[in-house]
Amino acid sequence: MTALTPVERNDRRRQRRRQEVMRWSIRVLLVVVVFSLGVALGRAIQDNPRTGRTVTFDRTLHIPTAGDQGSTITP
Repeated sequence: MTALTPVERNDRRRQRRRQEVMRWSIRVLLVVVVFSLGVALGRAIQDNPRTGRTVTFDRTLHIPTAGDQGSTITP
Protein backbone atom coordinates (compact mmCIF):
# COMPACT_ATOMS: atom_id res chain seq x y z
CA MET A 1 0.00 0.00 0.00
CA THR A 2 1.37 3.36 -0.96
CA ALA A 3 0.93 6.55 0.96
CA LEU A 4 -0.94 9.31 -0.80
CA THR A 5 0.23 12.87 -0.84
CA PRO A 6 -2.14 15.50 0.52
CA VAL A 7 -2.84 16.71 -3.01
CA GLU A 8 -3.78 13.20 -4.15
CA ARG A 9 -6.02 12.72 -1.11
CA ASN A 10 -7.81 15.98 -1.81
CA ASP A 11 -8.26 15.04 -5.46
CA ARG A 12 -9.75 11.68 -4.51
CA ARG A 13 -12.09 13.31 -1.99
CA ARG A 14 -13.25 15.83 -4.58
CA GLN A 15 -13.81 13.05 -7.10
CA ARG A 16 -15.83 11.02 -4.57
CA ARG A 17 -17.89 14.09 -3.66
CA ARG A 18 -18.60 14.78 -7.34
CA GLN A 19 -19.65 11.17 -7.86
CA GLU A 20 -21.87 11.28 -4.79
CA VAL A 21 -23.46 14.56 -5.87
CA MET A 22 -24.07 13.07 -9.33
CA ARG A 23 -25.69 9.97 -7.83
CA TRP A 24 -27.99 12.04 -5.63
CA SER A 25 -28.85 14.35 -8.52
CA ILE A 26 -29.85 11.36 -10.65
CA ARG A 27 -31.94 9.96 -7.78
CA VAL A 28 -33.73 13.26 -7.24
CA LEU A 29 -34.33 13.64 -10.97
CA LEU A 30 -35.76 10.12 -11.15
CA VAL A 31 -38.10 10.82 -8.22
CA VAL A 32 -39.28 14.06 -9.87
CA VAL A 33 -39.92 12.28 -13.19
CA VAL A 34 -41.87 9.45 -11.53
CA PHE A 35 -43.90 11.94 -9.48
CA SER A 36 -44.68 13.99 -12.60
CA LEU A 37 -45.79 10.90 -14.50
CA GLY A 38 -48.03 9.94 -11.58
CA VAL A 39 -49.63 13.39 -11.52
CA ALA A 40 -50.15 13.30 -15.30
CA LEU A 41 -51.71 9.85 -15.12
CA GLY A 42 -53.97 10.91 -12.27
CA ARG A 43 -55.18 13.94 -14.19
CA ALA A 44 -55.75 11.87 -17.33
CA ILE A 45 -57.86 9.38 -15.39
CA GLN A 46 -59.79 12.17 -13.69
CA ASP A 47 -60.49 13.98 -16.99
CA ASN A 48 -62.03 10.94 -18.69
CA PRO A 49 -65.83 10.80 -18.64
CA ARG A 50 -67.33 8.26 -16.29
CA THR A 51 -68.91 5.16 -17.70
CA GLY A 52 -72.69 4.92 -17.64
CA ARG A 53 -73.19 8.64 -18.11
CA THR A 54 -73.58 8.72 -21.89
CA VAL A 55 -75.27 11.80 -23.34
CA THR A 56 -76.82 11.43 -26.79
CA PHE A 57 -78.25 14.23 -28.90
CA ASP A 58 -80.95 13.40 -31.48
CA ARG A 59 -81.57 15.88 -34.26
CA THR A 60 -84.10 15.50 -37.04
CA LEU A 61 -83.18 16.75 -40.46
CA HIS A 62 -86.12 18.53 -42.13
CA ILE A 63 -86.01 18.66 -45.93
CA PRO A 64 -88.28 21.27 -47.51
CA THR A 65 -90.61 19.59 -50.07
CA ALA A 66 -92.94 22.42 -50.98
CA GLY A 67 -92.22 25.48 -53.04
CA ASP A 68 -90.01 26.11 -56.05
CA GLN A 69 -87.63 23.23 -56.58
CA GLY A 70 -84.48 24.80 -57.93
CA SER A 71 -82.08 22.97 -60.14
CA THR A 72 -78.33 23.13 -59.99
CA ILE A 73 -78.03 22.09 -63.64
CA THR A 74 -78.29 24.88 -66.20
CA PRO A 75 -79.07 24.03 -69.85
